[in-house]
Amino acid sequence: MESLQRILRQGGKEGAFSDKQCLALASKKNALYVQSLASLTQDSLLPGIRDVLAEIRAAKVKIGLASVSLNAPGILHALGIQNAFDFCADASLIVCSKPDPEIFLAACSGLNVRPEAAMGIEDAPAGVEAINAAGMLSVGIGSGLIHAGLQLHSTRELTWKCLTDFWASRTY
Repeated sequence: MESLQRILRQGGKEGAFSDKQCLALASKKNALYVQSLASLTQDSLLPGIRDVLAEIRAAKVKIGLASVSLNAPGILHALGIQNAFDFCADASLIVCSKPDPEIFLAACSGLNVRPEAAMGIEDAPAGVEAINAAGMLSVGIGSGLIHAGLQLHSTRELTWKCLTDFWASRTY
């Protein structure tokens, strides 16, 4: 329901529907989303992601996923990258959605890593805000993510060297 409210707010339609209509819209939106997941394949993975995951894994650094979707494990499986992650924090572990930092804190906890010793990568302003609120270093991929500690235009730019250079440049 929270994602529907964000969509309605973005479209200038907040308050235009009754609670009953919102429930019906949310149900339809979620059904369409789940249906769209069926078309995911390993070819759907964004450019550079498979390589950077392999580089991080080779460096023996823990990798977690923080997703407010209950579909995250299925998505990872469809993309063929489920084994790249040491822990997957999803909506079943949290009460509050992004920009609350709870999902990122859950991922850190599952990895047994302190947030200040972690880095998060996001493609949405609410996610970057959540990473920052968790006390982690933030990497934003895409436009308009001005609050990210490191801003990249696309996943093609996301490399292990880029991440290690960013980590080395952090200030305490």
